[in-house]
Amino acid sequence: MVRILAPLFVLLLAACKPPASDEYTERTRIAPRAEAPSEPIRSPDTEGAVWAATDNADRLLYGKPGERPFFALECTDQGGLPLVAYTRFAKADAHAKAILALIGNGHVSRLKIDAVERGNVWRWEGAVEAEDPALDVLTGTRQVEATVPGAGSLILNPSALPGELVERCRLQDDAQPEETSAEPEPSAPEDPA
Repeated sequence: MVRILAPLFVLLLAACKPPASDEYTERTRIAPRAEAPSEPIRSPDTEGAVWAATDNADRLLYGKPGERPFFALECTDQGGLPLVAYTRFAKADAHAKAILALIGNGHVSRLKIDAVERGNVWRWEGAVEAEDPALDVLTGTRQVEATVPGAGSLILNPSALPGELVERCRLQDDAQPEETSAEPEPSAPEDPA
């Protein structure tokens, strides 16, 4: 008899589930629905795009004349430390973080780039120390491909201007006076007499 009741008991136990109730949410954590990233944008057509100086001698814009720029480079200063700031003028998801991949001039570089809110628009911005060797990708005179995931691949047409800006920014670092730690003068030995 026990052999017959044991399987029946197991079957009944497996069928038992707690009924639905208002307290169910207290027993289970409900996670908010994760938002997916925006649809990726197409890579822009850069035929005819050029690097151009701005009113600020330490800033360059890249784009087609008379149209919205695609990219910008700027030599900035943060607490006496020269930085090269870069902006990819493309829509970014709020608070997103990514890597800007730069390929060209015999180099492959990866730079951090974050979504930054400017007015009511989020766009990609980043900055790195002027001395960073990752910027060497911009110092040649060949084409460079700049890619931000979701923001397309941007072809930066050949120009000497980005390299000149990077080098000028690096020279600002060299022009900074080095802080010297003043060592105390050795004291004269005391006269034992």
